Amino acid sequence: MSEEPLPDTADAPGLRSHLEAILLVADEPVPEIVLAQVLELPREDVGAALRDLAASYTEQSRGFDLREVAGGWRYYTRPEYAPAVERFVRDGQEVRLTQAALETLAVVAYRQPVGRAQVSAVRGVNCDGVIRTLTLRGLVEEAGTDQETGAILFRTTSYFLERLGLASLDQLPELAPFLPDHIDEEPDPGHGRAGA
Repeated sequence: MSEEPLPDTADAPGLRSHLEAILLVADEPVPEIVLAQVLELPREDVGAALRDLAASYTEQSRGFDLREVAGGWRYYTRPEYAPAVERFVRDGQEVRLTQAALETLAVVAYRQPVGRAQVSAVRGVNCDGVIRTLTLRGLVEEAGTDQETGAILFRTTSYFLERLGLASLDQLPELAPFLPDHIDEEPDPGHGRAGA
C-alpha cells in the first residue's frame, strides 16, 4: 500500500484532500497554523485552500459545511438538516447497549467515582471507547479528577437512575448473590458503592 505524499505546493491537487482527511477526524476546531505545520506549507496558502473548500461545499449544497470557529476549522452539518440529524441521534440513543457497554456501566455504577484505567483493569480490556459511548448516551459523566493520578473520574448520571427506575444508587442490587462462590472477597478501601 503506497503512502500519499504531502502536497509540495499550495496548488497541489492533494492539498484539499489532505485538509479534508485531517478535518474529518478532528473533534475540535483545528487552527490554520497547525494544519500548515502538519502539511509543511505556508499558513496563508492553507487558509486560502480552507476558504476555497468551504465555498465549494456551499456552492454544491452539501449536507455539511466547513466553518472557521473558535480559532480553527471544523466540519458541521448544515442547519437546514438539523431535524433529520436530531432524529438520527435521538433514535440512536434507544439502541440497546452492547455486552461491553453493560459491563462497563456496571463497573462505573458500583465503583464510582472511577477512572478509565480502573474500569479497564476490572474488565481486562481497554474501555476508552465504551466510556465515550456511555458519556454520549448520557449514562455516565465526568466526576472530577483523581488527586493522586490526575485521571478523569466518571460516575453515573441521573438519567442512568431514571432509565433503571431507581431513586438513588442505594437501590442498586447487592453484587454478592451474583458472584461465583469460589471468589474470596477482599476489601477494596475507598472503592465501595457511592451514595446518591
